Amino acid sequence: MSTPVQQTSPRPSTATSVPARQRRERDRSRAAGPSGHSAEHAFLQFQSGVGNRAATAAVQRVRNATLERAPESAESSRPGTPDSFVTALSGSSESFVTARPGTPDSRETAREPEPETETAREPETVREPETEEEEAAAARSADELVKRAAELLDRFKKNLDPADNLAKGAQTPTSAGLGQAATAAGDGALKHDAAAAGTASGAWNLLTEVTGVVVNAYDSLKNRKDARKKPDGAAHHTANRKARTKGADAVVGTASSGGYGAAVAKEATKVQAAADAATAAEVSGVFSAVTGLWKGARAAGKVGGATRKYRRIKQLGDPAAVHEELLARLREESDQAGQRVDAAFARLNAVREAGRGRPPREWYPAAEAAFDAIREEYERAGSAAAAYRRAVQDTEALSGTTKYAKKKQLAKIGKETVGGVVGEPAKAAGGIVAVVTAAGVLGSNPGGWIAAAVGAGLILGVAGYKAGRAATKRYEEVRHPERWAPEGQEPEEARSRKDSLKHALKIWKKVSKGERQAMARKIYGLAAGPEIPGSADTTPEIRQSARELLVALKAGPAQHKLEPEAWAESLNDPEKTADWVKEIAEQLASG
Repeated sequence: MSTPVQQTSPRPSTATSVPARQRRERDRSRAAGPSGHSAEHAFLQFQSGVGNRAATAAVQRVRNATLERAPESAESSRPGTPDSFVTALSGSSESFVTARPGTPDSRETAREPEPETETAREPETVREPETEEEEAAAARSADELVKRAAELLDRFKKNLDPADNLAKGAQTPTSAGLGQAATAAGDGALKHDAAAAGTASGAWNLLTEVTGVVVNAYDSLKNRKDARKKPDGAAHHTANRKARTKGADAVVGTASSGGYGAAVAKEATKVQAAADAATAAEVSGVFSAVTGLWKGARAAGKVGGATRKYRRIKQLGDPAAVHEELLARLREESDQAGQRVDAAFARLNAVREAGRGRPPREWYPAAEAAFDAIREEYERAGSAAAAYRRAVQDTEALSGTTKYAKKKQLAKIGKETVGGVVGEPAKAAGGIVAVVTAAGVLGSNPGGWIAAAVGAGLILGVAGYKAGRAATKRYEEVRHPERWAPEGQEPEEARSRKDSLKHALKIWKKVSKGERQAMARKIYGLAAGPEIPGSADTTPEIRQSARELLVALKAGPAQHKLEPEAWAESLNDPEKTADWVKEIAEQLASG
């Protein structure tokens, strides 16, 4: 009994202590022997993936598969034979199976997975969607980066605008006047200082204008891309209009940049007392004249467009007068419904009086019928009164928005006339006089800088008015948010006076919750279809008048590239509400 124990116990320990070189030699010597590689490979892969919990059952399956492939003697199949054992190394990549007692080295080592398992894997197919998602994510990141850079550049440009307006409207004319006076008096020091001041103001103007060109070019490309995504409708017209406007601004800004560059060169030649100062003055004057006349012509075009829009709105008439008959008819219906209610009450009282002293079964059915009639007439009267009140309310809202639209067009006409039609050509006249003066025709005539100063003063005045109005609107936006809050929504909490003033000074912020946006929502609510919340009770007559106002504001079917039916249907689509409100607000803008 002791002998078998001494023989069997050292075998596994000897197998595990064989040097690596001898194990590799035995593996090569058994490479051609029958060993059931598939079953043992499957076991090894299974063992490495699952662990040792099912190792005993897997080893038994491997042993059975090996015995089926290699015929064994009866002695080797007896379970009591000391040499018929299976050694499984937990956590190792090797598995030793001894199937024959006469061959002590008949161990099979399985290290590699099955070829079928390898061919079943398709890493390229699995990675392909992830690669597409990564590319899409990278593209979105690039777009966001460009958008963020454009926003920062726009903010930088708006921060430059106040100093730029002061430089154009005050410093440049003052420097020109001092320079002209120094030339007439022969004061070289004053002439040098005036030229240095002109150089500084011209450089600031150039920086602001170049920044504006980049911002406008980006906005134009972005809106053109948005317009291509939506080939028709309110969103298309808004994007297409902004693309054209921003593109024109970029072109005009490029020409202005050339003019400011020439002005800087002119003043620099004066500082250095260069011999070609006259030539630089001529070039600067030409640029100033061309850009001034170009801007003046563009402003005249804007004035013409605003004038035509104002006339179209005025032709619609006062909504209260237009819908006077409608209001009278609804009021009459409401009054008649009230009279029918009174008559129904009178019939009920008559039934009660007639049934006094009689059994209830005789007069109760008639009383019940009279009471039902009262209820029906009361409901009709309530509906008629509500329709009349809603018509009066909608008429007042339409009248208010119409007056607001006309006011905005008049404001646009005034600002463009003063700053563009008059101010820019005045600057152009100054440039022309500068060219003539440089040529020696007028000598030291101060007419050039005086004309330029007048034009610059007008432009500065308009710019100051716009800046003041924008600051006031930003202040009211956060100080009194309840004034222009959307109907049915809780207004934001009002900020303190100090915080409101801070918000008003953020010149890069646009007003997003002001009077113009509120008027745009009102116009849309009146013109929208019955599927839009809050617009179902609007009468067809008032809805038609509101849509005529949209056409007058250049937001009709022709501008949206839609048939009248499709255009009307877009006003009844809740998903396009935001696009419509934005479109109307843009058309109400006064520039």
